[in-house]
Amino acid sequence: MYAILDIETTGGKFNEEGITEIAIYKFDGQTVVDQFISLVNPEKEIQEFVVKLTGINNKMLRNAPKFYEVAKRIIEITEDCILVAHNSAFDYRVLKTEYKRLGYDFQRNTLCTVALSKKLIPDQPSYSLGKLTKSLGIPLSDRHRASGDALATVQLFKLLLEKDIDKEIIQSSIKFIDNRNFKKKIKGLIESVPNSEGVFYIHNEDGHVIFLGRGKNMQKEVGKLFLKQSKRAQKVSKLAQSVSFEETGNQLLTRLKYYLGLDTLKPKYNLIRKRKISENKFNHDHLILIDKGRIPEENAVILIENNEVLGYAYTNLSYQENQINILKNMLTFIENKLLAKSIIKNYLAKNKVEKIIRYQIENNL
Repeated sequence: MYAILDIETTGGKFNEEGITEIAIYKFDGQTVVDQFISLVNPEKEIQEFVVKLTGINNKMLRNAPKFYEVAKRIIEITEDCILVAHNSAFDYRVLKTEYKRLGYDFQRNTLCTVALSKKLIPDQPSYSLGKLTKSLGIPLSDRHRASGDALATVQLFKLLLEKDIDKEIIQSSIKFIDNRNFKKKIKGLIESVPNSEGVFYIHNEDGHVIFLGRGKNMQKEVGKLFLKQSKRAQKVSKLAQSVSFEETGNQLLTRLKYYLGLDTLKPKYNLIRKRKISENKFNHDHLILIDKGRIPEENAVILIENNEVLGYAYTNLSYQENQINILKNMLTFIENKLLAKSIIKNYLAKNKVEKIIRYQIENNL
């Protein structure tokens, strides 16, 4: 069951608005089964621009019921219903604020027809109620009055219900009080990542990387990220739509891919500190660094030539490592060679890899 509503307010500072008119249509998915429409005395002045927009003035509201006089009726008509509104965040916030003033915690699951329309009726030039309903041929009388806007929202919601053929989009768009859809999304994202070593990329709905992470156990690190209470972590959790990852097999490749990724992608929600880049030479002009691969029968290989990091590859046959020309064909080349050199030099100063091969180019091993 749905309670489709629209609220007009006095305007003013955030969370200081008062309700001037409310219309609620109880909708069972087919027809309106109950309704409540009323002017409300906000007990405060209405902003002049709102008077011009809605036509509602303080004189009209002098004998209207105050909010506490209609509060019980609103609770009754919306009980066990999902609140539906065009920009539901606004209407729900204003309602919750009014009830908070009365000392009551008003809680309902909500649906926003703006967000739903963007998913089910894409590529519209505008998603304002007036322009959207006009483009869909939905009649809208008494614009910027609660009853007129709420009735138009009923017709729009009917259309959206029809367009949601698989009945998944609307269900997944409900903002539940217990946050169940968000929790389900986060659980799915965590489970999509393996518990192996590597780097992971958090993508938003446009596919852009908004956060880059790393760890010996990527699944554990993704879980830690989504459990953090910092504003930055909560923003990442809210915007996250998918997680991609690269298994590395060892700490050196993890570190290399992580810092090169930060340099290239510059994810919005990573705290990127400037690294001190060392230009010191390696101990030998030409090196092959060999370390653990992603699976037991695989090696991770980094090729250094003329004191520059050319790139890395994963090999599973010894002759791939012994034949420089073959190895070069397998490489994923690195563009920021100075940064790569600094990362590897710093790592080798404190850590070991499984094998280091020094070679001369003219001998070709």
